[in-house]
Amino acid sequence: MLRTIARTQCIKPSYQRSISCSHKLKTDNIYEVEDGPLETVVPPRGAKVVVCGGGVMGASVVYNLAKLGWGSETVLIEQNRVGGGTTWHSSGLIGVFKPSLAQVKLTKSSVDLYKHLESKGLSTGWKQCGSLNLARTRDRMTVFRRMKAQSVSWKIDCELLTPQECQEKCPLLNVDDLVGGLWIPGDGVGDPYETCLSVVGEAKKKGVKVVENCTIIKIHQKDGKVSGVETDLGPIDCEYFVNCAGFWARGVGQLSEPYVKVPLHAVEHYYLHTKPIPGLDSMTPVVRDQDGYIYFRENKGRLLAGGFEPVAKPAFEDGRIPASSKERYLPEDWDHFHILLEQLLHRVPHLGSAILDRLCNGPEAFSPDCKWIVGEAPEIRNYLIAAGMKTVGISAAGGVGKLTAEIIVNGETSFDMYELEVSRFLGLHNNRKFLRDRVKEVPGMHYGLCYPFHEFQTGRNLRMSPVYPKLREAGAVFGQVMGYERPTWFDIEQNQMESDSQDWFTPNRMAYTNTFGKPPWFDHVAAEYAACRESVGISDYSSFTKIDLWSKGNEVVESLQYLCSNDVDVPIGSIIHTGMQNKYGGYENDCSLARLSENHYMMIAPTIQQTRCKVWLQKHLPPTVTLSDVTSMFTALAIMGPFTRTLLSELTDTDLSPKNFPFFTFKMLDVGLANGIRTMNLTHTGELGYVLYIPNEFALHVYSSLIQAGEKYGIKHAGYYATRALRVEKFYAFWGQDLDTRTTPLECGRVWRVKFDKKVDFIGRDALLTQREEGVKRMYIQLILNDHCHETDLWPWGGEPIYRNGKYVGMCTTTGYGFTFKKQVCLGFVENPDQRGELLRVTNDYILSGDYEVDIAGIRYNAKVNIHSPILPTKYPDKERDVYQATRDKHDENIVVKAIK
Repeated sequence: MLRTIARTQCIKPSYQRSISCSHKLKTDNIYEVEDGPLETVVPPRGAKVVVCGGGVMGASVVYNLAKLGWGSETVLIEQNRVGGGTTWHSSGLIGVFKPSLAQVKLTKSSVDLYKHLESKGLSTGWKQCGSLNLARTRDRMTVFRRMKAQSVSWKIDCELLTPQECQEKCPLLNVDDLVGGLWIPGDGVGDPYETCLSVVGEAKKKGVKVVENCTIIKIHQKDGKVSGVETDLGPIDCEYFVNCAGFWARGVGQLSEPYVKVPLHAVEHYYLHTKPIPGLDSMTPVVRDQDGYIYFRENKGRLLAGGFEPVAKPAFEDGRIPASSKERYLPEDWDHFHILLEQLLHRVPHLGSAILDRLCNGPEAFSPDCKWIVGEAPEIRNYLIAAGMKTVGISAAGGVGKLTAEIIVNGETSFDMYELEVSRFLGLHNNRKFLRDRVKEVPGMHYGLCYPFHEFQTGRNLRMSPVYPKLREAGAVFGQVMGYERPTWFDIEQNQMESDSQDWFTPNRMAYTNTFGKPPWFDHVAAEYAACRESVGISDYSSFTKIDLWSKGNEVVESLQYLCSNDVDVPIGSIIHTGMQNKYGGYENDCSLARLSENHYMMIAPTIQQTRCKVWLQKHLPPTVTLSDVTSMFTALAIMGPFTRTLLSELTDTDLSPKNFPFFTFKMLDVGLANGIRTMNLTHTGELGYVLYIPNEFALHVYSSLIQAGEKYGIKHAGYYATRALRVEKFYAFWGQDLDTRTTPLECGRVWRVKFDKKVDFIGRDALLTQREEGVKRMYIQLILNDHCHETDLWPWGGEPIYRNGKYVGMCTTTGYGFTFKKQVCLGFVENPDQRGELLRVTNDYILSGDYEVDIAGIRYNAKVNIHSPILPTKYPDKERDVYQATRDKHDENIVVKAIK
């Protein structure tokens, strides 16, 4: 006879099938961390590295440092007992499929570490029981089919299942409402506490000193580099500091001057534990029912269950997180947990007759974008961060610990981690109230349906250009990037139908896609695209990163020549596109440079690079060069289309003829009644037009002047999705998607922007020369899909495998609909693997001789390949526009081909 849970007056009457309980609920540690006196260890007065945080992450960092020979120079500081932070109450799930390839590689590295430790007889709790992911909806099954297709690229073994096959994998399940599932046999579970102790034990054998019950009070820096730490047991001089403090990491970031931003906030996270269940198979797979927000696993003969509710409950909202587990205890909140409990009982009916052992409310920390936080802090050199692993610390620990140790010892890492680096954030992301609001929705993303172009609903209307109210009136539907509200498309009719009574803390309308097929914004974007190509489109570029660089002498020119692979010593008024390469020839930054005067440049870089590119510049610029971030000083408006020269001529006295103001040049213009408008004759889309960088006080006036004068030319607002479509169709590469720290200009068809013969050697020159001689091992291509119906077929959204002559050769990095081609366009990289999987040289002949297909969720579509930017037909052809090729200038390419031959 079922009995309802004791002490559950808050549980609704509908829970008559609730779990039985034979005794008072407990909230003990899951892994029973022993209490008792701690061994008193006096910290050394000096070390090379001090690691803060004795959880599984900190343990992995010191272990990997010891493996690289730095054990005797490393100190691990823990404010309580090793493994006593969030490690003791973690679920221990280890799933290899992650949102990005970087996270997949890091997780695989973690699994390799745990297998290695187990082979030595050290306990990690690693058990390869597989994971079973369930789908209740067609869209979820589409996600699984996309994952199955992508698994070829990421080398993950997985299998699509029917509902009946799901039940065969786990007989506990009710499968009546399922449409299918995804089986990942390589997944498993581990014991974070046992892993932590084993890893720390190995590190101690290699000389690492572990100091428990020690609190860090201050992190010192000198000349912008870590110089030491102050603890309550005495000071330690050191060269490197690693913040692995879990949900204390943000607070530890505030122990230095300047503060180091570590944007994390804790939320309540629940784990339900049963008493031992007779006959429960120890190899029961991890089950994730993401549509029901829940997961469960077998744990020592019991069931451990939890989930990620759609609206999370922030913890420690005042920012003060107690050090001791007793003070950190959070009472169970059955009202909040009920949405998960209801789904658990639905999915596992037998759970209703199980005996409850405890409901644990263990807080976990999340970042504002639901990604891990790693890398060197922008504020202080040699200050590294490894935090924000969002309940899956054991999945991340092995890989992140390895990459952190590699950065410290070698100055670089074998992992490409740009998307996880802390430099992706701005100061606004570390605002406590912003974090409190944002983390309410972040945990739900774990199991939410991640449709293309996901937008957060919280923390909105933070950064807005002065023309934001006008754009809102014009029907803008806003997305957010780096805190900036950016129009994605415009829908004036819908805007007029809706009430304008909403407050200014949220955009009038927020962007959404909510499908994997034809998106709801398609027709609006098509009209905006057409305006940019055949009349006049106006777009807000204000979110672009804008940096001024100058010096009294020519130091700024010499410095940029060293940093940039293109030649920056161009005539005043010229604009160049250039990469800033690292020593491998990969992209650290992709930007435009306008030479405003002899020793003054303006740099325009991608929005998401605002912090990252400044860090790269500051590392390499001498003190005699001044850097100023002017992103917030200028409103940027782009006008695009064949009539833009005529339109702008009506508002300025300057001669805009091609002879006086040619393509890829800069002039300071008066526009309307305003002056001092930095105007660039380019659009970043390949269309004719200009980008006007307007001092903010003149922004509304210039915008209104353009709109008024543009009426007779059919001026139309264009959002980001339209300008993106223009770029994709013209074969433009995107930073963070196509370009990254391991992609070179030779691979992506930009060798013509690399000036090997300039007088100053630039960073990465030797690597690029070597690659030019040996040939590239992968090549950036454009694929145009045939036999794909944009109305009824699933769309490519990025990550799709590319097949050549039936053989997997690469992956799509950027995709979009080509409104001129009237077909889907996929950009990506293709390799040439031999029978053993070794990569051979990729040539134009190899690319052009193949028959290509793109796999979209299990269906392959034939594709036509391009290696040059196409010249698109238009009513108003213009030599100036057509002469610019975004990818592969044919003349320079011939030179490279001859060099290779």
